[in-house]
Amino acid sequence: MNKAEWFDKIKLACEDAGTYRPFFDSVIETLAGILERRDDANRVFEATGGNVLVTHTNKLGAKNLEQNPALRLANDLNRDALAYWRDLGLTPSGLRKLNAEVVSKENNEGSLEKLLAKITE
Repeated sequence: MNKAEWFDKIKLACEDAGTYRPFFDSVIETLAGILERRDDANRVFEATGGNVLVTHTNKLGAKNLEQNPALRLANDLNRDALAYWRDLGLTPSGLRKLNAEVVSKENNEGSLEKLLAKITE
């Protein structure tokens, strides 16, 4: 998927989860860019044979096995994306945290209203 398609998909997921706010658009755009680059890295990984390990020849001519750089990049981008998914409330732990913050704010507002009601009595 391209960045615009990812943006729409992430925004819809936020709306479905009830966590979307218009000021999240820049965060969603950043996540969409990460996911587009991850998809590109996965395409390169598959196009080069999909081998987890590749042979690397160093400047002295020694051959060593190493993790496929495209796979390493895709894994790094997945890790980065996970942090954004969590912050947007699109993982179970992220959603729990956002919901707890909302409940906490609602309880605090209720307490303030109760206190003001007592003062005016």
